[in-house]
Amino acid sequence: MASSPTFLGKPGNAPISGLYAVTPDLLDSDSLLERVAAALAGGASAVQYRNKIASPPLQRAQALTLRDLCAAHNAIFIVNDDVGLAYAVDADGVHLGRDDGSLEQARRKLGRGAILGASCYDSLERAAEAVGAGADYIAFGSFFPSLTKPDAVRAEPSLITAAKSRWNVGVVAIGGITAAAAPALIDAGADALAVSGAVFDAADVAAAARAFRDVYVARALS
Repeated sequence: MASSPTFLGKPGNAPISGLYAVTPDLLDSDSLLERVAAALAGGASAVQYRNKIASPPLQRAQALTLRDLCAAHNAIFIVNDDVGLAYAVDADGVHLGRDDGSLEQARRKLGRGAILGASCYDSLERAAEAVGAGADYIAFGSFFPSLTKPDAVRAEPSLITAAKSRWNVGVVAIGGITAAAAPALIDAGADALAVSGAVFDAADVAAAARAFRDVYVARALS
């Protein structure tokens, strides 16, 4: 399990803060490892393993490798959707969508120390349910058009502000976020920005990650 991440971003009780890098669908494990290593070198403080096209054995192999890579960078490692995989590879936690099982069951399986995240889309009602069920962070989005999830519902930054005023948990923004768009979401109260394409599709992954880190640093100093 990771301890404090390499870059904390905003202060407070958020278990994940700063750049939260969400992996692309890749069958080439060497390429995936190279890109994630570059994102961590650029300043990502957490990685979410999400691969919808890999077979279960490949998912396990990739997750184990990425877990060790994150540990070496003192970064948090989260598995998307799959509590069983998170348990099998001793991930720091799991992120669950509306159809991925209950947070209560995930807590029983993964233990008190696991980080549990929940997708809340554009709904404060769903966020309230997630917080009540023990979520450590709640994620809203998509805030912008997303190639990863082109049909995702759209959310407004005001949701972030409302959530921060109501609950003492981390709030994550997700969906089509670029470094140029990041300041508005951070100013609205986002503890972390979950980003995939703007980092992993970049020609220079480390530089792309660094751009997000620099936005957080600038906001922290302002």
